[in-house]
Amino acid sequence: MSIKSFSAKIFAKYIVSKTWKWSANPVTTQKAVFQHLIKNGAQTRFGQDHDFQHIDSFEAFAKKVPVRDYEALKSYVEEAVAGKPDILWPGKPEYFAKTSGTTSGAKYIPITKASMPMHVNAARDAILHYIAESGNSDFVDGKMIFLQGSPELQIKNGIKTGRLSGIVAHYVPGYLQRNRMPSWSTNCIDDWEAKVDAIVEETLPENMTVISGIPPWVQMYFEKLQEKTGKNIGDIFPEFNLFIYGGVNYEPYRKKFENLIGRRVDSIELYPASEGFFAFQDSQKEKGMLLLLNSGIFYEFIKADEFFTEKPQRLTIGEVEVGVNYVMLISTTAGLWAYNVGDTVMFTSTKPHRVVVTGRIKHFISAFGEHVIGKEVEEALTSTASQFKAQVSEFTVAPQINPDQGLPYHEWFIEFDAPPENLETFAQAIDLALQEQNSYYKDLITGNILKRLEIRVIPQGGFTAYMKSKGKLGGQNKLPRLANDRSIADALNQLDF
Repeated sequence: MSIKSFSAKIFAKYIVSKTWKWSANPVTTQKAVFQHLIKNGAQTRFGQDHDFQHIDSFEAFAKKVPVRDYEALKSYVEEAVAGKPDILWPGKPEYFAKTSGTTSGAKYIPITKASMPMHVNAARDAILHYIAESGNSDFVDGKMIFLQGSPELQIKNGIKTGRLSGIVAHYVPGYLQRNRMPSWSTNCIDDWEAKVDAIVEETLPENMTVISGIPPWVQMYFEKLQEKTGKNIGDIFPEFNLFIYGGVNYEPYRKKFENLIGRRVDSIELYPASEGFFAFQDSQKEKGMLLLLNSGIFYEFIKADEFFTEKPQRLTIGEVEVGVNYVMLISTTAGLWAYNVGDTVMFTSTKPHRVVVTGRIKHFISAFGEHVIGKEVEEALTSTASQFKAQVSEFTVAPQINPDQGLPYHEWFIEFDAPPENLETFAQAIDLALQEQNSYYKDLITGNILKRLEIRVIPQGGFTAYMKSKGKLGGQNKLPRLANDRSIADALNQLDF
């Protein structure tokens, strides 16, 4: 055992002990975060506009600060982007994480001196929790790859701006720099396909032990490695034993990955976003990710089925229940206040508070009142694919409201690596699995309002071609699993496969 490996085990025990102290006292922990936020927020333009000086409780905060998304907060953000201080948080942001918005073009999410360490420490702590539980720390001596955006940043009114993953790349601790891949120059390549090709060349001769990234793009990397060598990833990198991911659910990809690797490897799920690092998988034995209650983020939750009502109830951490689908709101040391991230989550445990991401509040299908969410379609497809020994590469679902004939239905666009022998039987099994999870959908099927779902097979590489056509081929871009309209479906139909 190397000194680095031994030291990692000692540090892991220390971090885990700190975690259990705050996670065992969730209400007290969040109250302290709330008070810190209000005290600092009172010094800002936003705080003055919302009378923070007279906020002494969450109830007062909820009355004075309405729920906002980026569009509603945009006027404040634009002042901060213009270089004005003390708008959303004291001083100026250290960075803006630039993301692509659907209705507002580019979005600029502030990252402050207070919030930046939370992004870095959470990723580190996720690995340390894994080490503490598994006892495995040998991987720290090998090479680690992080598939991410370019670390090159632009300056906008004196503030550095770029992709979140590119910003975080500047904060890789010194003890990992020698292990980190790809090289800086390769990481700066803009074209994603050229970048992956360069990463393949750089990593082939190395002892890769940890690989991290969004599953569909790591899959592309694996496939290029396999195409070049004719070998399984586990044979190319025999010491590779830990996959770290976030952004999308791994389960639809797991079987494909195991086939590409040639064996099962441990995995750690992360829940990062430009707005904050919210949770990480703290245990290989428990379902869900530990919600980070002490990292400068105050959380609120609204039941998803109440979110679009006139006055939905805003709940704090002490009021949530296991198994309920919630929209998650955040107030942070970056100056986001009662901010709707857009994600829906479900608690798997409240001792401690662990969550799974169930989808996006805007990514659902309810064209007929069925309220189908991402978690339901993913679980229905994953379980059915396992039953039929099929392998799915990628998929998305949209409603077909006006078919040429017959009843409307849900149309599933699926790209297979190994298709089922009988597609009709496969589709029927998915439909039944979805009905078991969603009673609204079942009622529509049995009531002859909808007919059973239909599958359109997308040829291999089809979804990559779609993402490329939209200029979204890259490590941080994700294909929506669900849409309540046919924008993605129509675009897929227009491609020449």
